[in-house]
Amino acid sequence: MNLISADEVQTTWKQREQPATSLRILHGLRDVRCVGNGITNHVVDLACEQAAVGHTVAVVSTGGEFEEVLARHGVAHDCVEDAHEPLALVRRVRAFRGLLRAFRPDIVHVHSIPALVVALAARPFGSSWRLVATVHRELQRSAIMLGLAERVIAVSDAGARSLVQRGIPARRLVVVHHGTLGSVRSRPAAGIEPMPLQRPAIVTVAGLYRHKGVAELIDAFAIVAAEFPAAHLYIVGHGPDRAAFENAASRSAFASRIHFEGFALEPQRYYASTDIFVLASHRESFGLAILEARDAGCAVIGSDVDGIPEALDGGRAGVLVKPNDSGALAQALRELLGDPKKLEAQRRAAQGNLEALTVARMQRETEKVYFALRQT
Repeated sequence: MNLISADEVQTTWKQREQPATSLRILHGLRDVRCVGNGITNHVVDLACEQAAVGHTVAVVSTGGEFEEVLARHGVAHDCVEDAHEPLALVRRVRAFRGLLRAFRPDIVHVHSIPALVVALAARPFGSSWRLVATVHRELQRSAIMLGLAERVIAVSDAGARSLVQRGIPARRLVVVHHGTLGSVRSRPAAGIEPMPLQRPAIVTVAGLYRHKGVAELIDAFAIVAAEFPAAHLYIVGHGPDRAAFENAASRSAFASRIHFEGFALEPQRYYASTDIFVLASHRESFGLAILEARDAGCAVIGSDVDGIPEALDGGRAGVLVKPNDSGALAQALRELLGDPKKLEAQRRAAQGNLEALTVARMQRETEKVYFALRQT
């Protein structure tokens, strides 16, 4: 990886011309690895879009493959060591303090608890920059710590309500829904070769964790598979519970039609061949994969939980089912697989109001948060 030193970053930032209303924005997160992590993808998209509209933007993390993408779009990256050990934390705070002096940010926007801790510890008395935190996973117990920021961004209305119930004052909260369409991480749809899936194809793209509802999806597929002998299930992703899911699938009479595809660098290739996309999570802050599936014109089934209804435009852009209920999920699959007209109607519905799903919209709303905070 080509790391940029604080001195090189400072020189580059000083040389760049900025519009009168531009901000200097520093994002902090764990890493910028290309492993399908929704938080990382969100920050890369947001930072690049902010740079595209004229802000001066930098990212600080432990590094990763997206450093090249950031650099290509005018976003500087500064690499710091992980801060799990006490001495490493001290070194990271010292390094971050130096970066603050070099960059002189208007906004420090953190996306993880370690980044928040480092920012608070490195903040000198009387500093003028404002601290913003996005809570990407409000259901984690430790997420409440992000409420220490001056402004807290929730990624869904449901997430904001949860954070208020847990003690974060509503006056410090604002909702900015995720947006992924127009991402710099993705090639244009015209340049993507669809995966050769057997149709009708039922697809989920998710981390292989129990709370993602993969077990319920496998059970639901087993319920409808005999009725629809041409249907196949494709499970795209990786995670610690993969072996358990594979064992469950192997016990099914339809194991040969359940495919574990692993991590996909370009999940859009799967969406392009998908008939029904499913996200059956027991809990989900928002569901970024749903946005990409909608953009590709997949019919979508999602759990009626947390932020998923919002990702489905209140249920207008997909079918909502009770979470953790294989029977309800099987019935939703049956209705779409058994009625081509209904399936086509759901595919069209998925592509309604796509402007609300763009990175550009997300950037504009985040920018308003920054300017409003600076005026307080």
